[in-house]
Amino acid sequence: MNNKIGSRIRKIRETKGISQEAMAFELEISQSNYCRLEKSDSRLTAPKIQKIAKILDITVAYLFDEKSAKIINQHNNDSPQAYNVDTIINADKEHVNTLKEEILFLRELLKSKK
Repeated sequence: MNNKIGSRIRKIRETKGISQEAMAFELEISQSNYCRLEKSDSRLTAPKIQKIAKILDITVAYLFDEKSAKIINQHNNDSPQAYNVDTIINADKEHVNTLKEEILFLRELLKSKK
């Protein structure tokens, strides 16, 4: 992994103004052990990565520089469905615009009947 994750953690931590001591305290380890985590990816375990992401208020995917799509999983029927949130929002915006146009048309139609 050539220390990519540790470097990202350090950069994010510094950007957020969090000290190594504070991170070590939250992880319940010594500051020197925490320093080693940032320097050597091989020391990072999945539980530690999850806890670090939580402390830094980011996703694990962000630590791994992954692009994560906003997905909603719906499990209220026999076959689970996954929906991209951006697609739903755009479809809703289009629908709202169509409804607005219809309302304007109906208002004009009512005005002409009076």
